[in-house]
Amino acid sequence: MRNVLVTGSSGLIGSEVVTFFHNEGFFVHGIDNNQRAIFFGPAGNTIWKRQRLVETLPNFRHHELDIRDRQEVLALVKELKPSGLIHAAAQPSHDLAATIPFDDFEINAVGTLNLLEAARQACPESPFIHMSTNKVYGDLPNSIQLEEFETRWDYADPQYANGIAESFPIDQSIHSLFGASKVAADVLVQEYGRYFDMPTCCLRGGCLTGPNHSGVELHGFLSYLVKCNLEGREYTVYGYKGKQVRDNIHSEDVARFIHAFYKAPRCGEVYNLGGGKGNSCSVWEAFAITEESSGKKQVYRYVDQNRIGDHICYYSDLTKMKAHYPQWNITKSLKQTIREIVAAWQDRTGN
Repeated sequence: MRNVLVTGSSGLIGSEVVTFFHNEGFFVHGIDNNQRAIFFGPAGNTIWKRQRLVETLPNFRHHELDIRDRQEVLALVKELKPSGLIHAAAQPSHDLAATIPFDDFEINAVGTLNLLEAARQACPESPFIHMSTNKVYGDLPNSIQLEEFETRWDYADPQYANGIAESFPIDQSIHSLFGASKVAADVLVQEYGRYFDMPTCCLRGGCLTGPNHSGVELHGFLSYLVKCNLEGREYTVYGYKGKQVRDNIHSEDVARFIHAFYKAPRCGEVYNLGGGKGNSCSVWEAFAITEESSGKKQVYRYVDQNRIGDHICYYSDLTKMKAHYPQWNITKSLKQTIREIVAAWQDRTGN
């Protein structure tokens, strides 16, 4: 039986990838040490998800391991020699990174290097798929000319009618320390692909979401917004008139693309992985869709100060992804995704 190794296996993307590959007939090994609970407190705890994976997937094995531990990572990868390595572990918050800069860099950059080098030594022919982020572009997307509409900002420049493509520059911008550590990891993954001729790719995600997300204020836009709505908790809107736009992609569609790359890998590739313009929304638009689904009014307050390095408008141009993998496409609409998140939070909290 083929086996794959998934880091961050109890997180949103990791758990979705574990389930998807398991259902495709793989034996799946997961690495996760519940750092999310350390980052975000009890609300970020993912133990419940790990237990569900262990209890429901007979061909899944959990490994309690810190990717910063170079020798342990190397030993495990040499033991398993996986046919694919999906790297979804990270410190994911650009706000939190400023308070824990060494932890952030060691997890995001050094941890990625540990995994890359282990893969090079043990299984260099196996696809290495890295969950990067659109924060590698820093705040440079804010330099694009925008048009203001009643509920959102959007690109006025026709060059970006389909969103941000992979050729967009990453230099001369504010990334946040999180974005900087992810840039380092992103470039390393590309370099191992190109320099060592390894099948690697970076998936520069937008808002990755879905019903398995343990959303908190510092990470997990839609999941946290829905949770606030259901609990009647005040949601804080930070700047840009609440019209800032993000594209949202369901974690299942992310897993489907990872599987497509696994089956037909390339060396040193980069893809902007998001929901595209069709699955984009502003904060106000997300409120409206959530209220429609939950039947509850959103409680919020507005703070006239945006987060440092935050995008005013960002959605991914999916042209390259669809050209390289024409059988892949978005299958979950934004409204369907939000309905699933609402149902999941209702099931978990009873609200």
